[in-house]
Amino acid sequence: MTKTWVPSGKNIERNWWVVDAANVPLGRLAAEVALRLRGKHKPSFTPFIDMGDHVVVVNADKVLLTGRKLSDKVYYRHTGHIGGIKEITAEKLLAKNPERMVEMAIRGMLPKNRIGRRMYTKLRVYRGSDHPHQAQQPAAMEVPSKRKAE
Repeated sequence: MTKTWVPSGKNIERNWWVVDAANVPLGRLAAEVALRLRGKHKPSFTPFIDMGDHVVVVNADKVLLTGRKLSDKVYYRHTGHIGGIKEITAEKLLAKNPERMVEMAIRGMLPKNRIGRRMYTKLRVYRGSDHPHQAQQPAAMEVPSKRKAE
């Protein structure tokens, strides 16, 4: 009888990836980045261990929203006070804080538990094309802008 090898937290190799979000649909970007943050692209993926890589997203202000989502999509938050629900459209949020929009889309695709919160800490999102993580030598990651023909 052979034993199944299970990786431990000590021998996990974490890579750095940089993603250019310019002209990439928000959902496709979030799905691809969440996959890398979870570590599902690795052959040694284990669901109960944080195996993910670090991801740097640049050009968050140039992310693409298809259809009428700019005017119709609404983000809600609550202040915690009575009647304190606040709303903002995607168009206003993209102009005011595009990093927040990308972060919320990616966070929604991560597990809703303590491992998911830990995975989220390995995400960095920047408005422009500059980022302070050149020393980590991040590899470029391509996000397909369209689905492959079936």
